[in-house]
Amino acid sequence: MGQKRQLKLGAMIHGIGGHMGAWRHPDVQADASVSFAFYSQQAQKAEAGKFDLVFVADGLYINEKSLPHFLNRFEPISILSSLAGVTGKIGLVGTVSTSYSEPFTVARQFASLDLISGGRAGWNVVTSPLEGSAKNYGNKPHPDHALRYRIAEEYLTVAKGLWDSWEDDAFVRDKQTGVFFDPAKMHRLDHQGEFFAVQGPLNIARSSQGQPVIFQAGSSESGKELAAKSADAVFTGQETLEDARRFYREVKERAAAYGRSEDDILIFPGINPIIGKTPEEARRKHAELASLIGIEQALHYLGRFFDHHDFSQYPLDEPFPELGEVGNNSFRSTTDKIKQKAREENWTLRQTALYTATPEGEFIGTPEHIANLIEHWFLQKAADGFIVQANVPRALDDFVELVVPILQERGLFRTEYEADTLRGHLGISVPANRYALEQGKKPDAADVHS
Repeated sequence: MGQKRQLKLGAMIHGIGGHMGAWRHPDVQADASVSFAFYSQQAQKAEAGKFDLVFVADGLYINEKSLPHFLNRFEPISILSSLAGVTGKIGLVGTVSTSYSEPFTVARQFASLDLISGGRAGWNVVTSPLEGSAKNYGNKPHPDHALRYRIAEEYLTVAKGLWDSWEDDAFVRDKQTGVFFDPAKMHRLDHQGEFFAVQGPLNIARSSQGQPVIFQAGSSESGKELAAKSADAVFTGQETLEDARRFYREVKERAAAYGRSEDDILIFPGINPIIGKTPEEARRKHAELASLIGIEQALHYLGRFFDHHDFSQYPLDEPFPELGEVGNNSFRSTTDKIKQKAREENWTLRQTALYTATPEGEFIGTPEHIANLIEHWFLQKAADGFIVQANVPRALDDFVELVVPILQERGLFRTEYEADTLRGHLGISVPANRYALEQGKKPDAADVHS
């Protein structure tokens, strides 16, 4: 790529937040997780800040100990389709599981969102780590970690194949001749695989960006491998610059090993910025957030990553327990990091639980401090962009109003949108229809970054 590398930004719209106690804050809208007005305001704020995308996460299993936001929240495709109507430029990315859905249905849903939004859809591919998910889908055994990723790989192959069912000029719609479509440009997939049998064609055409953008959110070995083969972007969770650089380099190298350019896949660490006019104000905001939960809630939150393991059975002020294989079939990369952190810091269970529930990361401080860190991580090739997650009131507003202008002044981030599609924002090429390529056709160069 000859042009200057540009920072990318996404905003996670997380309702009342990804924190056990955030809903209790006096400035938080307690029903935000099911408030269309709230989601609209957040999406429009991110769009005013020229963000590349908004991101809606999801899960398929809850119990009494789940994060409050998870108990009562919108399904991603539904809310993103609604947000398409109140925004005009920003990308719309949502989570859907490959372990508990059918590829024809999901391919159709995202293709519909892509057309509704004018080419702004993105799919965050997950494999559903929580074993309890199986209880809501026939109660069959929850696939183990490796099997889930084998399913996901074939699933993506099917979805991408279905998205090419129609060549871009297939629908003639000639009222004079009565020709609605060119049959030669309609293609059945006829997929027969290990997990799926799908004939096709899909009953919806491609959008102006060709296919929805594929995000992948797993950072385990299997997750990195799937991302390197099939994803356009990775949503990850490294806490330190060193770890982020290592992850960035490894995923890019794996992608290159599959014959892809390193520029074909973008790395987005998630950050939870807490911004204050002074460092002390930012720390007070963090302490206020931490004070909203007790140790019992922190243990529940910790247990979620370990497939709702009951941590109340262990002494609180003794070293973090040895758990063996517990958690290996759920959020594997996250549980591995929690175990490693507890060992390295010689933390007790209490310390581990409280830190996990309200981590004190680097991105706490003044707007200049946050901007400096973002610039440093970006220039050090630890990230191509960031997913901004808001756990304190006005976090997104503060970021847009106070941090984004600094990034713009430094020439790191756009001041105006230059494209209409999510692929255009991210600088990712429009994938040519495979059947058109077979016939020697090539996409219009003008459309590549539309």
